[in-house]
Amino acid sequence: MDVREMKRAAAARAIEYVEDGMVVGLGTGSTAAEFVDLLGAKVRDGLKITGVPTSEATLVQALGLGIPMATIDEQPEIDLTIDGADELDRNLRLVKGGGGSLLREKIVASGSAQMVIIADQSKLVDTLGAFPLPIEVVQFGLAVTRAMIEDIADELGLEGPVKQRMLADGKPFVTDGGNFIMDCAFERIEDPEALAELLPFTPGVIDHGLFIGLADQAIVAGDSGVQVFDADVEPTEV
Repeated sequence: MDVREMKRAAAARAIEYVEDGMVVGLGTGSTAAEFVDLLGAKVRDGLKITGVPTSEATLVQALGLGIPMATIDEQPEIDLTIDGADELDRNLRLVKGGGGSLLREKIVASGSAQMVIIADQSKLVDTLGAFPLPIEVVQFGLAVTRAMIEDIADELGLEGPVKQRMLADGKPFVTDGGNFIMDCAFERIEDPEALAELLPFTPGVIDHGLFIGLADQAIVAGDSGVQVFDADVEPTEV
């Protein structure tokens, strides 16, 4: 399988988790988009669900496929969220936010009874950090906030630049919530729990892309097929 086929295979397995009448959180990114596409086909065939989007892009895609949608304020109790990840390890710790929707993704995940991650095999790592960790920050006082993030990194022995995410035209990337993103190229995050604990106390930091203790299962598709990982159970092939 090529990467697109792997994403599609993981998404197809995740569709089996969706039951009639569910409120389903819909993730953001290329793998989540494959799931939304397959979900749209199920809705056309008669499946009755309500979707809750994690980004404006996902909302537009889902509405275009005829999926009934609601905001998280309208549907605060979510049965199931299906989302992708930029990295995950075998303890189901995640790095998310490459698409810039980490805050909304984390809110939806936190309000979900179950969160299932779908990914291709390239996203499964032994140690998080090769993918730059996104941190969502307010626009005011950006230099001060960046310096405090760098101080935390130094305290934890993390090395690598902390850079503001920019668009191809040289303008700052702005999230759906009107905030900036700092991408932290730490390479190896040996203690993600410690970093996740310190960052929220930093003035100017809205949230970060470490998702710890939120994912219940991960579906990872690769050359040898599809594996399902549970936080406390050995992976199984399906």
